[in-house]
This record gives sequence, C-alpha cells and structure tokens, in this order.
Amino acid sequence: MSTELTEPAEATGEAVPDEETPVTLRGRLAHWRTWRTRRPVAARALSWTVTALAAVLVFGALLLPNRVGALEYNRFTRLPVEAILGAVVVLVLPRRPRVIVAALSGVLLGALTVLNLLDMGFLEYLGRGFNLVLDWGLLDDAQAYVEDSMGKATAVGAAVGAAVLVVLLLVVTASATVRLSNLLVSDRQTGTRATLIAGTVWIACSALGLQIDGVPIASDRAGGALKIQARRVQDTLHDEAAFAKEAKADSFGNTPGSQLLPDLRGKDVVFTFIESYGRSAIEDPDIAPGVDKTLDASTEALKKAGFHAKSGWMTSATYGGSSWLGHSTTMSGLWIDNQQRYRTVMAGDHLSLTKAFQKTGAWDTVGVMPGVQKAWPEQSFYGLDKVYNAFQMGYQGPKFSWSTMPDQYALEAFQRLVHGKKRDKPLMSEIILTSSHQPWAPIPKLVDWDEIGDGSVFDPIEKAGLAPSDVVTNSARSKQEYGKSVQYSVTSLTQWLERYGTDDTVLVFLGDHQPIARVSGTNASRDVPVSIVAKDPKVLDKIASWHWTDGLKPAENAPVWKMSSFRDRFLTAYGSTPHPSED
Repeated sequence: MSTELTEPAEATGEAVPDEETPVTLRGRLAHWRTWRTRRPVAARALSWTVTALAAVLVFGALLLPNRVGALEYNRFTRLPVEAILGAVVVLVLPRRPRVIVAALSGVLLGALTVLNLLDMGFLEYLGRGFNLVLDWGLLDDAQAYVEDSMGKATAVGAAVGAAVLVVLLLVVTASATVRLSNLLVSDRQTGTRATLIAGTVWIACSALGLQIDGVPIASDRAGGALKIQARRVQDTLHDEAAFAKEAKADSFGNTPGSQLLPDLRGKDVVFTFIESYGRSAIEDPDIAPGVDKTLDASTEALKKAGFHAKSGWMTSATYGGSSWLGHSTTMSGLWIDNQQRYRTVMAGDHLSLTKAFQKTGAWDTVGVMPGVQKAWPEQSFYGLDKVYNAFQMGYQGPKFSWSTMPDQYALEAFQRLVHGKKRDKPLMSEIILTSSHQPWAPIPKLVDWDEIGDGSVFDPIEKAGLAPSDVVTNSARSKQEYGKSVQYSVTSLTQWLERYGTDDTVLVFLGDHQPIARVSGTNASRDVPVSIVAKDPKVLDKIASWHWTDGLKPAENAPVWKMSSFRDRFLTAYGSTPHPSED
C-alpha cells in the first residue's frame, strides 16, 4: 500500500481501501457510522429530517382521500385513529414481532395508497371507484390508449414508471412505519403517555363532533377505505351469481324469427354509436353552442332531404369510458355496468337487438368497427354476419390519436363495401364511430366526399391538428376540442344519410356515454342523446307514444330511460311478440 493512501487514513481514523480491496456493504455501513460520530450535529439533523418525512408520509397515507376534488389542506389536519391503534400495538410487542408488524402495516398502507390513487383515476375518468376484482384488465386498456394516443415510448415509459413508483412506495412506506415504531419504543414511557393523550383527544373530538372547515378532526379514513374496498369485493362476488341468473331470463328469448320486427321488414336499419356523445355536449354552456348549432343545422338539412327525426335521452351504464358496456347494455336489454357482467352476457345466449334482425332471416347483418384492432369474438353475440375492423376498410391515411380513421372515411367505406351494393335482402348495420373519442386531438375535418379515396387526403389535416399533449392536461381546451369532435361526428353521419339514404333507410344513433369528468363535470348525469331518423312517416309513428322531441336535439324535459330498456321498447314498438325464455 502506498504512503499516499495510508497517511490520510491514519490521520483521520478512517479505513481507506486501496485498489485491490473491494468496497463491501459492511465497509459502507462502517463508514456511515464513522461519519455520524465525526459529525454528530449534521447526523442528528438528518435523522430527525428523515423521521419527520416518515411521519408526513405515514400520516398523509392514512388521511389520503380517494377523490381529486377532496385534496384540500383540511383533509390532512385530522387525527387518524389508525395511527393511535398502531402505536398501542407497537408498544406492547417484543422487538422482532414489532418490526414484522410495523413492516407489514407499512406495506398494507402503501397498497391502500395505491388503491386510493387508482380510485382517483377511475373516478376522474369513469365516474366510479376501482374494483379490485374486475378492473385490473382495464389497466392494459389504459396502456393501449396511451400508446395509441401518445406513442409506444410514452406508454412503455409510463408503465415502467408506474411499476417502479408502486414498488418504491411499498418499500418506503414499510421503512417509514418501522422507523416510527423504533422511535416510539426508544422511550416507552414517553411513547405511552403520548399515545394515551392522542387517544383521549381523538375520543373527545369524535364525541363533540369538532371540525376544521367542515371536516371532522377525528378520522378513521384508512379503516373506512378498507371497508369500502372489502364491500366492493363482496358486492361483486354476490352480483356475479345474481346477474348470471338474471341474464338467463329474456322476454323475447323464445320468440320465433317470424314474430320479430315485422314492422321494419324491407327497411335498411343502421344502429350507430357516437363515441362520448353525452348530454353535456348539448347542455353544458361551454360546449353546447357549437353542438346545438350543428344539430339544428343537421335537422334542417335532413328535412330538405325528406328525413324526419325524433330524439330522447337514455341513461348510460357507463361513464367516461368502457364504451363496450354502453353498446352491450343498449343491445342486450340488460344493465351491464362492469366487466364481469359483460363477460357473462357475451358468453351466454341472451338475444341482442342486432341478433334479433339476424334471427328473422330477413336481413343481412354487418358491423363496421374502426376501433377494433384484434380478434372480436363478440361478433357472435351481436349476430353480425360480417364485421369490418380497422384493417379491413382499405384505409391508408393517418391515425387521429386513438381513432384509427376519421368517421367520414368509415362511413364512406361502409357505403362502398356494403351499403351501396345490390343485395337480395335489406341490411341491418351496427357502426361505431370513433372520431369523438378522447383525447380529442387531432380532430379530422370534413373533406369532399368524392375526394376521400383511400384516406390519404387526411394526411395534411392530421399534421396540422393539435397534439394530444396540448389538450389532455387542459380542461378548458379539452371541452373546446370535445365539442368540435362531436360536431364533426354528427355532421359526418348526417351528411352520409343525406347523400346515401333512401326511402327505406332507418337510422338510429346515440352516444355510448358521457365524456370524462374533466369535460362533463364532477356532478354530470350519465344521460346520452338518442335519435331515430327515417323518411317513411310510419317508422316514426310507431314511436309516437314515446313522446320524444322532434328533430335531432332532445328537449331538456324529454323522457329519460335507462339504456337497458331500449331493446324491449324498440322490439315492441316495431311489432315483436314476447315469448319469454325460462330463467
């Protein structure tokens, strides 16, 4: 060992490794302990800082609400009973069990924090909390949405970052609870006295109902959150069995094809869902002016073409996303508000409205699904003879964020591939339009229908549009662009009907759900508009008893039905005879 290396070590008392000596963990710990001895003031300050941060983390996690709107200071000026009960347990346990219990409690608290954060996200986007049993699969859908909207690199980075943060949170929270437990037992007498005082204060605040800015000081937030999660799991497991029985009962399950929809024979019926087309688009003061103008103009344009419309409201089974729940609820006549119910229905033989057309043998049935980019076994449930997905419509233009193609192109492709061809039977079609899907950037613009071609005409429009990152973090911009996207989708659909509709065309179109809370508002309803459009006056006469509003814009006081009631009302209005199946 050289003199240059040994002299500083001897002078300071530190063991300095030479190039041949590996730096071991034990050596690092020894060096740390030596630093604490040499700089006691700094070490003490660092220790108390870490302890304070540990206390902030633990108390913050115990008091963390599960809604973004509840993240206010008064939520964190409360006294959590869970901390007091934890202190009691720590004080009575021997060292090893105490450390194990403290670490496990920290992991549990970290997991609860993750669930609270998931609740925040789900409430913000879907209007409901996270379901421990059903919703893990939706995280994959969320990643796919981010990838489609912002690119694969962003999606992968977000997924990896989220996983690292979750693991880090569990480890840090466990370390924090162990550290606080060590502090508490370092002076058991003082710790016991402080715990008794805190318990007494909590009981007094609870008994007297003391509050800070309307929020009770005595808190059991963490325990309440655990109860909520446990209740969700219990309700989900109970609902699974109850709904499976409910789905077997069907008022039209045994109706022969000859007795289904006799009053629509010979008509080309088109069912169209417009993504995120909700009541807020028509009534929110920041969104409605442009959308209402479009609906009024489209109503007049259709009148000139010989079409008339009636419109009402339906309450969707979903909110902010999970569009397939709205589609399946409308078509099945069952309330499908979670993924388990959806799987149950898709695996069963409950009669969907679209399949009723197939069952008659009087219609060819087709689906146009530009949002479908993989195998779609649901085709059988919906009774569709042929389905055109995102890759089967000849589109060569750019994607518009999540939307694989503009609605105008999808409708023109439907005309070219199906609707415009000569057929031996009338056509029943189900079309899902996607241009109004979040993040509403970039938004397509209408082009001349004769210039659509293979979709390349949309290249400069997509390049000139806004980037998703310009919209997703700005609520005001999101509202503005959402309204524009609905105007585009409605105009595309009604122009298609003006251009290609016939005396025998019947168009039924509706929204699948409201847009996310950032756009529709935290207290928005789940209502969506629904319209039926036809040239033949007999078609609309059949629904006169529904008391819907004339035109494409339903009145504020127009009837509001649950979306699950539509199938039976529609089948009945057009002459179908109920023959219930056994449950």
